[in-house]
Amino acid sequence: MSRDTPSGSARHGEGEGPAVAVVGGGAVGVTAAADLAARGADVTLYDRGGLGAGSSGRAAGVLYDAYAEDVDAALAARAMERFRALDRSLPEFSFTSCPYVIAVREGDADAEAVPAMVDRMRAHDRAVSLVDPAALADRFPLVTDDLAVAAVADGAGWCDPASYVAAMGERARRAGVAVETDTAVSLAGDGPELRVGAVDRPADSGGFDAVVVAAGAHTADLLGGAGIEVPVVPYRVQALTAGLGAGGAASYDGPMVYDATAGAYVRPHPTGLLAGDGTEPVPADPDEYDRTGDDWFVESVSATLRERLAAVGEGGADGADGLRVERAWAGLCTATPDGDPLVGPVGDPADRVFVAAGWQGHGFMRAPATGELVAEGVLASLEGVDADSPESPWIDAFDPDRFDGDEAFDIAEGMSVESRARE
Repeated sequence: MSRDTPSGSARHGEGEGPAVAVVGGGAVGVTAAADLAARGADVTLYDRGGLGAGSSGRAAGVLYDAYAEDVDAALAARAMERFRALDRSLPEFSFTSCPYVIAVREGDADAEAVPAMVDRMRAHDRAVSLVDPAALADRFPLVTDDLAVAAVADGAGWCDPASYVAAMGERARRAGVAVETDTAVSLAGDGPELRVGAVDRPADSGGFDAVVVAAGAHTADLLGGAGIEVPVVPYRVQALTAGLGAGGAASYDGPMVYDATAGAYVRPHPTGLLAGDGTEPVPADPDEYDRTGDDWFVESVSATLRERLAAVGEGGADGADGLRVERAWAGLCTATPDGDPLVGPVGDPADRVFVAAGWQGHGFMRAPATGELVAEGVLASLEGVDADSPESPWIDAFDPDRFDGDEAFDIAEGMSVESRARE
């Protein structure tokens, strides 16, 4: 962001609102851009590739609001509310309602935490219930004889992440956002100044009043160029799609399931099912990581699906060992020391740089609410509302200033019972 014009007066385009650059064309970035424009900002959205070319395009599309902690529950509830509304108003995007099952096996210590977790979810008006494993098998085509406990979230659903990004990107364009894809952006110190293209070529305008960095796995590197350290570490996750039945031609018509003991999840998919296994707990290079699924991952998740889904195991509903893996891939998620994201102003407040990253695998499912939060927070900050003020939209628990930026920490799975049940 250029410092040669005061906040509220810099002009990048021809609009009358504040000029805001959004860096990152994933689900959070396109939503923030569209919401900023809808509130009168003059927005330019930059992405080094195409919209959704990073983590959002490789996300699973599992959506739920089953959280016990107040901030998580409120944010997830707002995201689900918007996903459902967008299903009716965003062309080429659809939301499919589908129950979400949390299953914990016998002998797993997490089983003891589930009843209290469900009680806290229900206290936040989440449609979640504790279900006896035998009753679960009566309701859904699942194998449950090895389960100690299970819970069902009935307010959940799924969607295609790529279609959301594409449709929200089109909404942003129609709202007046200038979308600049295949455009490298960097932040330089002494401003910081947003530079577009080559590092030595600044934006050829009067600058921006604010810069929002929603660059996923590239967040730490991008902000580091301006001397801003954030403890956001990318890590690799994997998923696959598979067909069911003879020849792998049938689709899975059961609920979404998270087998907490195996650390694997599954949801319906137009070609059968989509499944993944959570976290590879080591830092990954966002430019050089392996984007293909590993053989061990395919074998491990396939074994879990055969154990959990009645229609997949030998002698299943169609009389066959019906699982044919079609595609396996890897994407990146971002971790923080405490598992909560960084959302809000970073660096010198006068520079008006904001970040939204570190979602621990839950970034896409919260994107509609996060984009809205970023839009409201940025505009409030530009109007002089301090981030610590009671009137500020920013969420204290997500304040980037709670860290120094150079913390060392272990990467933990973001979908776990522990992360969902925390107080």
